[in-house]
Amino acid sequence: MKNTTKTIKKIIALSLIMIMTLLTLTACGGENKGNENEEADTLVLGTSADYAPFEFMYPDENGDMQYGGIDIYTAQYIADYMGVDLQIENMSFNNLLTSLGKGQFDIVLADIEATDERKEAADFSDPYLTELAPQFLVKAENADKYKSYSDFEGKTIGAQTATTKLDIISEIPDVSPVALQSVLDLIKEVSFGKVDAVLVDGSVAQQYQATNDDLVALSFDELGTSADVCVAVAKGDPKGLLPEINEAIAKMKEENKIEDFKKQANDLADVWQEVSAPEEESEE
Repeated sequence: MKNTTKTIKKIIALSLIMIMTLLTLTACGGENKGNENEEADTLVLGTSADYAPFEFMYPDENGDMQYGGIDIYTAQYIADYMGVDLQIENMSFNNLLTSLGKGQFDIVLADIEATDERKEAADFSDPYLTELAPQFLVKAENADKYKSYSDFEGKTIGAQTATTKLDIISEIPDVSPVALQSVLDLIKEVSFGKVDAVLVDGSVAQQYQATNDDLVALSFDELGTSADVCVAVAKGDPKGLLPEINEAIAKMKEENKIEDFKKQANDLADVWQEVSAPEEESEE
C-alpha cells in the first residue's frame, strides 16, 4: 500500500512539472510573437534617390531634406495600407537587389522593371505604373545631329549601371558605352560634353528636359515601347509581403493615385534635388 502511495505521488509530481514546463514554453512563444509584431511595425524601403521624378530629395519649409517622388509616394501608400511606418534607405541602384536579398530592405521601388534576369534575384509585385519608353538626352546645341537612331552609331553614350538602358546602348553598332552608378554623374557627363548622349527612362528624360534648357530628349521607335514598373521583394517573399502589396496596388489603381503622385512630384520640380547614395563599403 505504501509503495502504491509513493508511486501516485511521483506521478502527480511529474505531471505538475510537465504542466509548468508547458506553461513556460507557451509564455515564451507569446513573447516571441510580440517581438515579431514590433519588427513588422516598419516597412523598410530601399531606393536610389537620383532619379526624378521617381525618387529625389527636396528641402521642406524648414530647410530639412525630405524624400519625394512617384515611387516614394507609392511606397508610403503601401505602408499606410499595411498599417505600418515607412523607413527609407538610399543606395546606389546597382546594389539595391543584392541588399534586398541580404535582408537590408523589405521592398525596393526604383522605377524597376521585372526583367527575367532580375526575377532570378527577387520576386515582383503586380505593376503599379507603366513607364514611357527610354529616351536619349543630348545637348540642345547638338540635337539636330540625331535625325535617326543610326546617327548614334559610333558615339559615346552613357547609362546607369545595372539598368536595361545599358543593355540597349551596348547593342548599338560601334558605340562606346559609359556605365555610371549615378544619374547625376551621367547628366554632368553629357552637359560637359564628355559623352554624346545618355539613355534614361522616358519620364526621367522628360523631367530633365523640362528643368534644363541645355538638354533635349529624343525618342526613337528602336528604343522599344513602354514598360511595367513593379515593387521588388526578396526572392521567395520570405516575409509574405506580396499579397498585401498587390492588394494595395489594386486599390491604388482604382483610386487613380499614380496620377496624383505624378502631380505631387512635378509640383516639386523647382526644388527637388537628386542626392547621390552614400559611399558603400566594397565587399572582399
